[in-house]
Amino acid sequence: MGSPCHFALFDLQPSFRLDAQQLAVRYRELAKSVHPDRFADAPERDQRLALEHSASLNEAYQTLKNAPRRALYLLALRGRELPLEVTVQDGEFLLQQMQWREELEDLQDSADLAGVAVFKRRLKTAQEELDEGFAACWDDPARREEAERLVRRMQFLDKLTHEVRQLEERLDD
Repeated sequence: MGSPCHFALFDLQPSFRLDAQQLAVRYRELAKSVHPDRFADAPERDQRLALEHSASLNEAYQTLKNAPRRALYLLALRGRELPLEVTVQDGEFLLQQMQWREELEDLQDSADLAGVAVFKRRLKTAQEELDEGFAACWDDPARREEAERLVRRMQFLDKLTHEVRQLEERLDD
């Protein structure tokens, strides 16, 4: 028997739009109920099952709380596995990536913490736009290619945002 759908673990319908706070609260509730410590005196089989359930729950939560991972998962549920790292095949976005990378290098070279904060807000806006675009098209078979293109863009922005946070921490020290 395959593992249950990540959404089903949280009593949710598969959807891109999620209430992150509600998801976190539900995760903590469920995690408490299957925490391996609660099964310390239980038979070995029950301990193993609790551990497996705890691991599944954690994996589901990590996937659902992250927009690009959630998007990939939704596409996979629809039978479309995308490789995790894919070069973006759209020239327009490639140009945008190069501009962002140059800007990030300039911010790093100038150690401009205020500039990093502004850059981060711009990335967040771009991420929100991608999220909205993906939410509108992920379950429409006619718009599959668009959804896949948006997921690749989401992955890039997620990675870039992570790099920006690391730069911010270095400059903050």
